Amino acid sequence: MLIELLHLMTTPVPLAHRRHLRESVLLLSRSRRCRAAWASHLEQARAAVIASCAGLRHRRVAVVLGSGLLQDVPLAHLAQTFEAVHLVDAVHLWPARRQARAFPNVRLITADLTGGRNGGGPLPALCGGDRVDFVVSANVLSQLPILPLDRAGPVPAELGARIVRAHLDGLARLAARVCLLTDVEQVEEDRVGRIIDRLDLLHGVDPGTPDRRWTWELAPYGEAARHLRQRHRVVAFLDWRGPQTRESRPEPGRLS
Repeated sequence: MLIELLHLMTTPVPLAHRRHLRESVLLLSRSRRCRAAWASHLEQARAAVIASCAGLRHRRVAVVLGSGLLQDVPLAHLAQTFEAVHLVDAVHLWPARRQARAFPNVRLITADLTGGRNGGGPLPALCGGDRVDFVVSANVLSQLPILPLDRAGPVPAELGARIVRAHLDGLARLAARVCLLTDVEQVEEDRVGRIIDRLDLLHGVDPGTPDRRWTWELAPYGEAARHLRQRHRVVAFLDWRGPQTRESRPEPGRLS
């Protein structure tokens, strides 16, 4: 509790983004408690990013959307591979800030990727430059609708799907190679393996056929509930251009 309070009191964050701060701090605490359970997911996410940026003709600017705690981002590899790396999130906690400071070509950018109730977003301004050669959407897609849907007052119909679709459409329009990492489904199980609940994390939007997929043990038994665990189904697209173009494209860095 004291560490969480310290982060809440000392993390630099614009007033408009303070609603994201508490969620970031809680995520940091959970990541520490669940370090062993999360290890495989984080390793596979970092490996997917490394595979995705292999073979690029130009390696000028890489942009990481939803850089968060940087646990699923191979920051050292990106900093060594690209001339500049831009880490984009609504909140940058101190552990991430310390990691970024170790690399002179890494820049922190504070931005809200949700687009609010309109479902839009700042992707063109963040990723549309001529020097941007690589963009990572780092396990942020399923998170974008959460706060807009939790706000008080009437919620527009299909807001969650609209926000998810807007992010995907924005990624598909970019000239840069895009690595899309996202969790797509939450499954809640009891101790004998019975499925108690399922949750579509992308609000009915189908991102297409991924290049890689794995399971993330988000909340092992005892974390969220004594006799239940929450597992997320995670997918990785190594060269995102939209779901209609997935079938015949080889993985970056591999021969077809």
